[in-house]
Amino acid sequence: MTHNKNRLTYADSGVDIDAGNQLVREIAPLAKQTARTGSNSDLGGFGGLFDLKACGFKDPVLVACNDGVGTKVKIAIEQNQHAQIGIDLVAMCVNDLIVQGAEPLFFLDYYATGKLNLETAREVVASIAQGCLQAGCALIGGETAEMPGLYKENDYDLAGFSVGAVERDEILPKQDIGAGDIILGLASNGVHSNGFSLVRRIIEQEGLSWDAPTPFPHEANTLAEALLVGTRIYVKPLLAALRAGHPIKGLAHITGGGLTENLPRVLPKTCSAYINLNNWTRPALFDWLKEKANIDDQELLKTFNCGIGMCVIVPKEAANDVRDALSSLGETVFEIGEISSTPGSHVHYTHD
Repeated sequence: MTHNKNRLTYADSGVDIDAGNQLVREIAPLAKQTARTGSNSDLGGFGGLFDLKACGFKDPVLVACNDGVGTKVKIAIEQNQHAQIGIDLVAMCVNDLIVQGAEPLFFLDYYATGKLNLETAREVVASIAQGCLQAGCALIGGETAEMPGLYKENDYDLAGFSVGAVERDEILPKQDIGAGDIILGLASNGVHSNGFSLVRRIIEQEGLSWDAPTPFPHEANTLAEALLVGTRIYVKPLLAALRAGHPIKGLAHITGGGLTENLPRVLPKTCSAYINLNNWTRPALFDWLKEKANIDDQELLKTFNCGIGMCVIVPKEAANDVRDALSSLGETVFEIGEISSTPGSHVHYTHD
C-alpha cells in the first residue's frame, strides 16, 4: 500500500544548510583579518589548526577559557544592535587568560539561533573578529547551530572558547603576594557583561524602554547604547607591561561577583585586600543602578564592577612605574588599595 505523505526536507523542519554554508563564505574574510603567527584562519574544516612552535615559546603552558555574555545578548537582540556583543564574548575569555599571564593565541565561537539570519550572524561574527583583533588572537573556527523549537526565530546565544600560552616561570599569580603590595585598578568602560539580569529587571521595574534617552551622564544617546558598550579588553597593555619586565605579581578580572568575589581568587590565604572606595569616582551609571535597585554598596560591589574592570597587584616600590606604564598604553589607572597581613583572602572596604 502506498502512503501519500508529503516529502520532508531538513529545510522544511527549519534548518537551512545552504544558509549556514553561505555564512561561512561571508565570514571567512573576517577570520583572515585576525590571522597571527601560528594560526591558520581558513574556515570550513573540522578543526582549527595552530602552530605553537611558531610563536617562539620555550617552555609553554597552555591556558584555556570559555564563557558567554549572559543576558546582555537579549538587549542586543531586542534592539537589533549586534556590533559590539562579539567584543564582549572575546573579552570575557581573553581577560581571564591574561590574569594567568597568558597570551591569547586563538579563539573559537559558538552561535546558536532559532533561524539563521545571515545579516545578524555576519554582524555578530564581525564583532567577534573585532574583539580578536583587540586581543591579538586569531579567530580560527567556530560553530553555527540552527535550532528551531529550542530558540525563538530571532533569538541567538553565544559562547566563546580561547586558548593562550605562558612560559612556565611566568605564570600568574606569583606566590610572593604579601602585605604592603599595592592594588592598582584599571577603569572599566561600563557594566561589561555581568549583572544584566538585575539591569533588565531595573529597566522593567522603571517602565523604561531601551531607546529612552540615557538617564545618567553618558556619551551615549540611548539607554541601550550606554549598556551595550563592548567590554574593555586589557590584554595588549598588560602583556606589554609584563614583557617590559614590570614586576606584576597578580591580576584579577572583575566580572560577576565584582571586586568582592574576584580579587580574593588571586590572594594567598595569609592575606586580604583593603580597598579605599574614595580612590576612584564611581561612574554615574552604577550610581543610577544603585538608586533604582535600592541596594547598598556591599551588594553593588558584589554584583557590578563599579568602574574597575581589572586589578593589578604590584610591589609598593614599583607602583608608580607600573601605573605610568599602563597609563602610557591607554589605560586609566587608580591606586585603589593595599594587601594586608589579615588572613582569609577577603576584601575589606574603607572610605579613608
